[in-house]
Amino acid sequence: MTTAVTGASGATDTSTQSKTAAATTEASDRFLKLLVTQMQNQDPLNPLDNAEVTSQMAQISTVTGLQTLNQSVTALSSQFIQMQATQAAALVGHDVAYEGNTLRQTDGKADAGFELSAKADAVQVEIKDSAGNVVDTLKLGPQAAGRHALNWDVPSAYQGQELTFEVSATAASTKVEVLQLAHQRITAVSNLGSTVALELANGQRIDHTAVWAYL
Repeated sequence: MTTAVTGASGATDTSTQSKTAAATTEASDRFLKLLVTQMQNQDPLNPLDNAEVTSQMAQISTVTGLQTLNQSVTALSSQFIQMQATQAAALVGHDVAYEGNTLRQTDGKADAGFELSAKADAVQVEIKDSAGNVVDTLKLGPQAAGRHALNWDVPSAYQGQELTFEVSATAASTKVEVLQLAHQRITAVSNLGSTVALELANGQRIDHTAVWAYL
């Protein structure tokens, strides 16, 4: 198992901050040069108003301050993302449940999960092969609201095939909302834009916020 925590975004942020700082310094220098030139060439009979000069200096100071603040916020955001990735690295080797309908197979066993929005009188699970054909139907009977595990012994004829499942539930003939959950193991973590991504054993890469539960 590998743990990947990329640092490309940090390098990009540093480069952007340097360019922004250079642009801010250049703008400040231009303003001061213009102000000095303006004062040197002012009309002695109609000199610059002190309030106007003060206002102009306050404006450039405000702009510079905002740019500096933006740089600080950007740097903190980058550090926070890196910290998230480092913390997420501790999850490598753990299983997660996320929205999906694919069964995970291990040594002839298949597992997944589902969550019921309310108590159900009858819950049924259909297992389907890669062509969408129903190969088995599990009647689980009454089930409480909340998350449930699903386990199935895979017949030899279907082992190694991509298998999916579909859960239906009713309460007093009324349909109960079901969230189907796939199970996979985290093999690595990495940065995904401004967030942290989890690399899964089946090759999928998901945002860490897509995880419904850690198993």
